[in-house]
Amino acid sequence: MSPVPAITALRPPAAIEGGRITVEGSDFPIGDSTLPEVRIGAERARVVCASPHAISVLIPSIAEGGPTPVRIEGVPGTAFVDIAASLATGLHQVDNPVFDAEGNLYVTYSGTRGQEVPISIFRVRPNGTRETFSSGVVNPTSMAMGSDGQLYVSSRFEGSVYRVGKDGTPTTFANDLGVACGLAFASDGTLYVGDRSGTIFRVDREGRAEAFAAVPASVAAFHLALAADGSLYVTAPTLASYDAIYRITQDGSVSEWYSSFGRPQGLAFDASGSLFVIEALAGLSGLYRFPRGAVSPELVLAGPGMVGLAFDPHGGLVVCSNETAYRLGARTSPLFQ
Repeated sequence: MSPVPAITALRPPAAIEGGRITVEGSDFPIGDSTLPEVRIGAERARVVCASPHAISVLIPSIAEGGPTPVRIEGVPGTAFVDIAASLATGLHQVDNPVFDAEGNLYVTYSGTRGQEVPISIFRVRPNGTRETFSSGVVNPTSMAMGSDGQLYVSSRFEGSVYRVGKDGTPTTFANDLGVACGLAFASDGTLYVGDRSGTIFRVDREGRAEAFAAVPASVAAFHLALAADGSLYVTAPTLASYDAIYRITQDGSVSEWYSSFGRPQGLAFDASGSLFVIEALAGLSGLYRFPRGAVSPELVLAGPGMVGLAFDPHGGLVVCSNETAYRLGARTSPLFQ
């Protein structure tokens, strides 16, 4: 009796357009010169690697996101991949986007070094409407929401952090911060700023800055995230094959927390305390999750050129490439199950 082909798993559970997923199983019909057709929704997917036990494909352009069926010609059964829907395009993100308490998403058009673009920051409403929010910040790089409900944004060109009013007007909050990149607020209102040359600054509520810790310099933006215990997590991508995620305790002590990613970039904690990190070596980026207390990551979302992520007030996830923001819904995504 001939074995019956079967699908047993799909990894990772989520992806954006162009992301690589792998369908695992048994006895897939792989011939010497032929490959089975794979469809994601109604679209044919490009097969990039195949064996009798695993077939890897690239996610095609699909108009609507959400859980989408994956079928292999000649194989019974269906797997599902959660495809993140495009939320906003025409951006230039170099770090995480950020949400406010009302669920509005803020994204940047950063531009090339010294470029004064007409619009620095866009606001995307919960219904997907994109609108102009702020102008006048040269090379907006990283953003964070303060306890005052206002948006703070760094300028890597000016070495400054701006506080942006509700009407979008920026005013200088802190200066002389080197190549100012990543931002993260502590619960007491202290702002941490990553200088690409290697200094982590601590800035008080009045905008006074002092050096807090030092990590190796980066060729790109620093990215910062604060854990519930007050520890600061930092990625600082370089040209090395592998880069560390650094953990800085409240007294400024620095340690290498994890050291097996290539060009780790944006990172963020979810409400449960799990740490999510984007790895972007050679553009083959993926979003990895460290469940709370875990020391090894799991790949949860695949896609090209990703740089940042943010969780909305309801637990939904947005990931950004340099040019596009994509959304996953917490209620429907298998990523959160």
